[in-house]
Amino acid sequence: MALSMAGAACAQEIRLAAAADLKFAMQDIAAQFEKQTGTKVDVTYGSSGNFFSQLQNGAPFDLFFSADIEYPKKLESAGLAEPGTLYKYAIGRIAIWMATDTKVDVASLGWKALLDPIVQKIAIANPEHAPYGRAAVAALQKAGIYEQVKTKLVYGESISQAAQFVQSGNAQAGIVAMSLAVSPGMKEGKRWEIPADMYPPIEQAAVVLKSSKNKGRARAFLKFVKSETGRATLSKYGFTFPGANAAAPLPGSQKK
Repeated sequence: MALSMAGAACAQEIRLAAAADLKFAMQDIAAQFEKQTGTKVDVTYGSSGNFFSQLQNGAPFDLFFSADIEYPKKLESAGLAEPGTLYKYAIGRIAIWMATDTKVDVASLGWKALLDPIVQKIAIANPEHAPYGRAAVAALQKAGIYEQVKTKLVYGESISQAAQFVQSGNAQAGIVAMSLAVSPGMKEGKRWEIPADMYPPIEQAAVVLKSSKNKGRARAFLKFVKSETGRATLSKYGFTFPGANAAAPLPGSQKK
């Protein structure tokens, strides 16, 4: 009896592997979905590249929300994804973020803020397996200051760990996901959004996994993300969508 009840409970739950930039947006979406359907959504956050390796080795997830569309595409090509479920759910944005008490006006200085002597360390996600890290490096190179700041760079395993480095004071600046820069713990800080034409588009995509034991519920969750409610929630956390011409304004975007 206990075993059958445990099995029923498991059937009411789906497991997500989600890119770290989604932490606050996905918590919101998952809570809305659970309230509407009764299905519990268990989310594990991390770097997209690390999840890709785990999923190739059979990690038990129902859905993968990647910050880089190439990883779900590769899973699809390898036959590890449910055919027809690949969905580009958002375009990510990046910003330079500093703590409120930092004596550098990043909103006015932009890139020059990173050259200030006060800034000894700049946190970014590890570009080897985190799309936001690759975007940060590309933007620094395009800005022409990569060589000047590369010795200041410190790497987080994921974009959320990079953000934690700046929040904790272990770094004076960070290039972080806009979705984290506007999150509850960071929205009061100072930020400057990096122009989107300075780095390759951060195309984020999701896929239902072939190994999922709850494909019906996984598909239902993906449908919810695609819905007006899901898109509105993603937009609230700084994401834009494929085909959008300009980044949406965010509350407090001019905060200094």
